[in-house]
Amino acid sequence: MKGGAKGPGLFVVLPCIESYTKVDMRTVSFDVPPQEVLTKDSVTVAVDAVVYYRVFNPVISISNVENSQESTRLLAQTSLRNVLGTNSLAEILSNREAVSSCMREILDEATEISFLSEYFERGIKVERVEIKDVRLPIQLQRAMAAEAEATREARAKVIAAEGEHKSSRALKEASDILCQSPSAIQLRYLQTLSNIAGEKNSTIVFPLPIELLSSFMTCKVKTNYSERHSPYETGNDSDVGKRNKEKKFDLRKFQFKSKDATDL
Repeated sequence: MKGGAKGPGLFVVLPCIESYTKVDMRTVSFDVPPQEVLTKDSVTVAVDAVVYYRVFNPVISISNVENSQESTRLLAQTSLRNVLGTNSLAEILSNREAVSSCMREILDEATEISFLSEYFERGIKVERVEIKDVRLPIQLQRAMAAEAEATREARAKVIAAEGEHKSSRALKEASDILCQSPSAIQLRYLQTLSNIAGEKNSTIVFPLPIELLSSFMTCKVKTNYSERHSPYETGNDSDVGKRNKEKKFDLRKFQFKSKDATDL
């Protein structure tokens, strides 16, 4: 048109003499097709992205580039391959924002400003780049799933071991406290009997008070200890033999008295 580029509004165009090209200066987006790339750690992945850009200088975008949208699309594909090739698989999966930011800077530098000549400028501003999907080979997906499962199992075992350690320490402290209090042991004994009776729907009858039962159990423990340790002395001296006979007689006397007491 005569007079150069025009802004929005009404204009008169003379047919066969003047022509015009309408440029949309709104933000436009396009999808980058999936690109199969070999990462830094030699893993083949397929990555696709979406690019948001706008034309900020329509004259340059028309005069310097034949098709600005198609050239930006091709540039985005090559930039995506270059960026992914310098990163490992773990970095691509965990730092998608960093990869997108690096790709946006490369595209923005190539389309908006050129350090060589103004004729290489395209008049396009890349506003945003997003990584949409990262597709891995099926075998690699299975291997990563198995690795993640093994890691979870190992972590569960560690947590279970820590729980066992804490519970055993708590049981030891509780047993030390119970040993210092005989009444607490009796109470724990009664609670255990109550739980057993409740589970099997049975009744437990105590023929004697618990105090007499505890004293009987104490005497029984002392008797078992005396049976394991012999009361007779050993040696070749005749006096030792006499003392052993006296002790034997005393034991028989004790047994006889116990029998009489039982008969009564």
